[in-house]
Amino acid sequence: MAKVYVITSGKGGTGKTTSTVNLGSAFNKFGEEVVIVDANLTTPNIGLYFGAPIVPLNLNHVMQGKANVEDAIYEHESGVKIIPSSLSLKEAKKIKYDSLSEIAIDLKKKFDYVIMDSAAGLGEEAKSAIEVGDDIIVVTNPNILSVTDALKTIKLAEELNKDVKGVIITRVKGERSEMSIQNIKEMLEVPVLGIVPEDDAINESLARKNSVIHTYPRSKSSRAYKEIAAKILGKKLKEESFFERVLASLGFG
Repeated sequence: MAKVYVITSGKGGTGKTTSTVNLGSAFNKFGEEVVIVDANLTTPNIGLYFGAPIVPLNLNHVMQGKANVEDAIYEHESGVKIIPSSLSLKEAKKIKYDSLSEIAIDLKKKFDYVIMDSAAGLGEEAKSAIEVGDDIIVVTNPNILSVTDALKTIKLAEELNKDVKGVIITRVKGERSEMSIQNIKEMLEVPVLGIVPEDDAINESLARKNSVIHTYPRSKSSRAYKEIAAKILGKKLKEESFFERVLASLGFG
């Protein structure tokens, strides 16, 4: 059965969009039919991430009834399919949030998985995306402010009777000032789907207009996202050879 995963966070800057892009790319690598939807409608970044900031038709056009959803789907050179949103502030003022539900239903007829990037925070825009999700995935950093905001997001999802699949902890540096994984798990009371380390490869992948999964497949962050995707999909991730681990330790992709 097709499923919509909404990726959200209590605050901006946690790595929510990066997680959306790389989970979608990892699902694609596993051979799944997946589309990444930019439902962060006022500050969209999915198109920018994949080098398609401006496209003829986007999610805003679909939500306004000016285009069919299949006309707003674009395939990146990596094979990942995306639906970008408009960067225009004028278009953002015309958003009809209630149409997102119908779009999600249509996409579930065409794809096995829909991975939707939502707005950060607890406002109407974030809520509209959470409401269409079958499962919610919350992204947080390992500090008390971010985790507290993540808890608020989890509570909002639960109030909307949505299942919270778990949390992804990103930008982990292993510093003493960070909250421990155990403390985060106890505070949020949801499963930890995975831990993504701070990694320069992520910024480098953004500069190359692609996911870290494709640009630096042996990087620490790429491995982390593939492990998370495997856990969600119930699949086994192939073990790296000794030679591949050596290359990764030397910084080769």
